[in-house]
Amino acid sequence: MERPLILLVEDHPLNRMLLTDLLEEHGIEVAEAVDADAGCAWLAACADRRLPDLVLTDIQMPGGGGQRVLRAVRDDARLRALPVVAVTAQAMAGDAERLLAEGFDGYIGKPIDTRTFVQVVRGFMGRGAD
Repeated sequence: MERPLILLVEDHPLNRMLLTDLLEEHGIEVAEAVDADAGCAWLAACADRRLPDLVLTDIQMPGGGGQRVLRAVRDDARLRALPVVAVTAQAMAGDAERLLAEGFDGYIGKPIDTRTFVQVVRGFMGRGAD
């Protein structure tokens, strides 16, 4: 049985390393993209590789941010049902609701809770947009 695959789009190297380590420790394969440009390029090349089970994306980063990654998924018929979750330090009142209204399937605030992060992420797998 194949391990689940997550595309992690995160520009901060320490955050990317922490999230990757947590996921891999729990048997989840991680493909890393260092910014929105790299994340969109990875997704565009999915015709040549296995689709991820989930995309985790930071919101504020170079190359258009997480919203650009979300648009790349929703605008591609092959990827449209793929769940996309914002992992962001944007934690002001209403941010989670705004991101969900923009089309994200979920929201995880930073700093993450390392004790529950993987369980929360697993809960989003298979819950793509309709």
